[in-house]
Amino acid sequence: MTDRNISPARHRLRVLLLTASILGGATPVLAQEVDKTSEVDTVVVTGKRLSEASVAIGTDHATATVSITREALLSAPAGITGLKMLESLPGFNVQANDALGMYEFGNSVSVRAFNFQQIGFLLDNIPMGRSDQFGGSPIYRYVDNENLLRVTASAGAGDVALPSYASLGPIVDYFTQAPSKTAGGAISGTLGSDDLRRTFLRLEMGEHGGLSGYASGSWIKGDLWRGPGTIDRKHYEGKLRYALPNGGDVSFQTVHNDYFDYDSPSITLAQYNGTAGDVFGRSGRYFAYLGIVPNPGPAGSTQTATNLPAVSGGPTYSNANYAQYYKFAVNKRKDHLYGLTLNTPITDTVDLTTTAYYEDKGGYGVSPEAYATSLTSYTAEIGKVAGIVAPKGIQYGLSGVDGIRKGVTAKVAWHLGFNKIEAGLWLENDDYHRTQNRYNVENGNPDGAPLFNERVHAQRDYKSLRETKQFFVKDTLTLLEAKLKVELGFKATDIDYKIAGYRNPNDYINLRHPILKANWKDSFLPQVGAVYSLTGRDQVFASYSENMALPRGADDIFSAASPTIASPLPETSTNWEFGYRANHRTFNASIVAYQTEFKNRLQAFASLVPGGGGVTETFYQNVGAVKAKGVEFSGQWKPEIFAGKAYFNANVSYNDAVFQDDVLNYRASTTAAPVTLAIAGKKVPDFPDWVFTTGVTVEPFDGLLVNVSARHLESRFTNFVNSEKVGGYTIVNAYVDIGDGFAAGPFSQVKARVNVDNIFDKDYLGTISTTVNTAASFRPAPPRTIQFTISADF
Repeated sequence: MTDRNISPARHRLRVLLLTASILGGATPVLAQEVDKTSEVDTVVVTGKRLSEASVAIGTDHATATVSITREALLSAPAGITGLKMLESLPGFNVQANDALGMYEFGNSVSVRAFNFQQIGFLLDNIPMGRSDQFGGSPIYRYVDNENLLRVTASAGAGDVALPSYASLGPIVDYFTQAPSKTAGGAISGTLGSDDLRRTFLRLEMGEHGGLSGYASGSWIKGDLWRGPGTIDRKHYEGKLRYALPNGGDVSFQTVHNDYFDYDSPSITLAQYNGTAGDVFGRSGRYFAYLGIVPNPGPAGSTQTATNLPAVSGGPTYSNANYAQYYKFAVNKRKDHLYGLTLNTPITDTVDLTTTAYYEDKGGYGVSPEAYATSLTSYTAEIGKVAGIVAPKGIQYGLSGVDGIRKGVTAKVAWHLGFNKIEAGLWLENDDYHRTQNRYNVENGNPDGAPLFNERVHAQRDYKSLRETKQFFVKDTLTLLEAKLKVELGFKATDIDYKIAGYRNPNDYINLRHPILKANWKDSFLPQVGAVYSLTGRDQVFASYSENMALPRGADDIFSAASPTIASPLPETSTNWEFGYRANHRTFNASIVAYQTEFKNRLQAFASLVPGGGGVTETFYQNVGAVKAKGVEFSGQWKPEIFAGKAYFNANVSYNDAVFQDDVLNYRASTTAAPVTLAIAGKKVPDFPDWVFTTGVTVEPFDGLLVNVSARHLESRFTNFVNSEKVGGYTIVNAYVDIGDGFAAGPFSQVKARVNVDNIFDKDYLGTISTTVNTAASFRPAPPRTIQFTISADF
């Protein structure tokens, strides 16, 4: 059980309430009508790829909040994931295995001091929970860009009213479109590199007696760009909305995602550079799994790219290199999400918003296991696990996942004078089941069918449960003739965790079936912010927030550690921001300076088992603090000299993320002696100092639009001790829209779009699997990719 020191919290609360009382006492002089709108006008800069400043640069927000607008979403390559779209926002370092970001295990995101698992995601008021590929709810499974209205991101201090147990500050909110009031729809078809084929269809029922709705589907198939295998995704969304007579509405939405793909391997720098002595002669960006099974050779024969000798005394297919065959690397997921939301005024001054949601998820993954490893576990489990058989060669490792996540959020907003007082509650149960077994394949041949009646050994069969309670209160004060807006709020988070069952092979071997429990809570996590309008077009803003998150990879921590291990401390953070935004006739811009610190960072390394007589286990443990500071800029400019035919955009961020503490008693392996790992003052790996994005859009005449953009990342360290790094890179992309307003028969807004990613075919390493003090592994980034899309409304 973890709870933070109460005394400082009470002190902060007193300060918070004192501030509120001072501001409240100034009512006769400062307060104005609460409904008075901001003086910041709608942005004058216009164009097909620019939007209102309130959306693009976060006008009237007390935190650094920017958005990806619908126009930008629809100009991206068809089928691109909502996660990869974040690379267009300031400060976000997004890496992906492919141009669309479809391959789930190839995605990574970092912003300020945080990574993908420390960012909170929401979809139309529904919190998405963990971002783990196994058992989680990563956002890219639940959205199609064509159905999104916008994506709004707060890089350091998300609204205290937004529910999340994953966020240490950053929040990304995805908003879908409302159903149209008129019947019709939209359709598009896409062809692209690597035999990519995608179809999108959306049907609108129109509004009838206050009821409207739509249903959509997208179907995508293609080949992996690196190595053998395919990708196949079927995705369906639907929404019904009923307009209430009092001005509110009730909406029901659902998402169904069916996804299958083959894996591609992560590789080291030595493998990439061709110096690793790979038996198959692989190197470079196209380093991949094998498309055919190498010939077997007798024990003791020479190992070559086409001849793999068996291990001494082992069966024909016992050579560990058979694990490089692609059919032993598969992912399959099915996810279903349902949400019911009520927005309604209760009185003239009180509004209620509540959402109930239910998620059903399942799937499996396949990975190989070496013959020697399987033989060891099989031997240890004989007589303890019924029905196991001896291994015949490389093992077919099957990992199953399923679970139910359900919850409810409720928020009440009360408009009282110059105050808008909000309070809300979030309750969620996340019930997750994980299994893992190793099976023989027919004749031991890697290309043989898996024999599910021949289990060689058992790995896992456990259930974990997360029960979350979160409460918030927030007061927004509108003062000084609506020039000043002050936000005062806090949230309380309480997470109960339980895991029960066979967590690892040792549980089977030792005939144990443990039940482990933990609790993480903090009853006072404050957020304070203010935004002041200097003029009708210029604002300054500042914020401070504290956050606590569920320990990343909690299942991995408790499934690897001994039953007696102490639960890890939750990661906590403090975030400061100060910024300025402008919305002028030919440009809008936002710039923010920040400092972020988070404590109790989790990292996996070996540690002694308490009372284990020198035995060690590897699991996630707290390793100290990280501090980040930097500056982010975002802006759009439409110079008068080009008579409205051209406009520019740019995002620039500088981020200095540094470890604050050494790692004590670090063990590189289960046999290594403990050492103190000196990382204090070292850069956090995979966090570039500079990220720069810029673009130019040209509209020479109606019906033609051309955009060229460039994205630059500086070099990144790959491990904690900063002994290895990869160089920076610059990628140039472009797209051309033709049509836009053209009509043909029953179709309107008929247009064609060509997207070209990585125009100059830059060869670089993208996603990094960081390490502590050893060589990291990487995913090479994709080569030049071309898409052609035709779309129309009807």
